[in-house]
Amino acid sequence: MILEKIDALAAALPPGRAVAGLDLGEKTIGVAVSDRMLSVASPLETIRRRKFGLDAARLLEIARTRELGGFILGLPYNMDGSEGPRCQSTRAFARNLSRLTDLPIGFWDERLSTVAAERALLEADTSRKRRSEVIDHVAAAYILQGALDRLRHLRNAP
Repeated sequence: MILEKIDALAAALPPGRAVAGLDLGEKTIGVAVSDRMLSVASPLETIRRRKFGLDAARLLEIARTRELGGFILGLPYNMDGSEGPRCQSTRAFARNLSRLTDLPIGFWDERLSTVAAERALLEADTSRKRRSEVIDHVAAAYILQGALDRLRHLRNAP
């Protein structure tokens, strides 16, 4: 089930289950996971993209072993807020993934997440080689943390 609005996703998420955040690139998928309280995002891994079926199988394996309650995909809007080809590709990935799982799938604006991840890694004095290895799943954690912060706000709203 694909949910466009974060409040609809919040209502669909089962209580006490973590969620995964995904940063979909052309060559890789950065994966981050939350804790069960939906408060902290942690980078998990980067999947080298091959075929959709293999990529989806790995994501569903992560979902099963970590008992996830849903997925949040970074939606790469253009800087002016419009949707380009990368957004269309992400939406197509979500549609295809939704055919393989009943877990709710939502979206989060990912503009500048990779820039923020790169900046954090530079501030941590991470080597160029190590940055290239971890940038995608660190960016996924930035995407997921933004969504988690919004979900927390929705839960605490009157």
